[in-house]
Amino acid sequence: MTVILITGGARSGKSVRAETRVRAFAGRPVYLATAEALDAEMSERIAQHRARRGAEWIARDVALDLAQALLETDGGGARLVDCLTLWLSNIIHAERDVAKETFQLAETLARQQSPVVLVTNEVGLGIVPDNALARRFRDAAGVMNQMIAGVADEVEFVVAGLPMRVK
Repeated sequence: MTVILITGGARSGKSVRAETRVRAFAGRPVYLATAEALDAEMSERIAQHRARRGAEWIARDVALDLAQALLETDGGGARLVDCLTLWLSNIIHAERDVAKETFQLAETLARQQSPVVLVTNEVGLGIVPDNALARRFRDAAGVMNQMIAGVADEVEFVVAGLPMRVK
């Protein structure tokens, strides 16, 4: 079992790095997409990611039930979860219990047989957000990233497309 967490800022090269890491494992890669195409801009981003990956990937949309999707896809090829911060946003907007969902995800990751590479954003490096929802999201993302990093075998921080090994 291998769990790899890849973090960094927006447009830092996290997804490309994660795709490279997943392709290094045997078997057909599985892409667990947490983004929802709620507007034209996000639809375009999703299309760009799909085009870059190509047809070799098995793709599955997972807006909310990520732990369940990991259980269902375990035992096959390596999985790429892109990304945890969008998943967290989905959880918050669905008014689900963030702490419970995050704990369940961490427990599920610790029991996986097939490799999992997870992408997340490091959102706490900037200014303090000016509204309560944004501060709640930033704080929840920081706690989530710490929890997932705790169960991960490896953690990388990507800056300008260059990975730095953290764990």
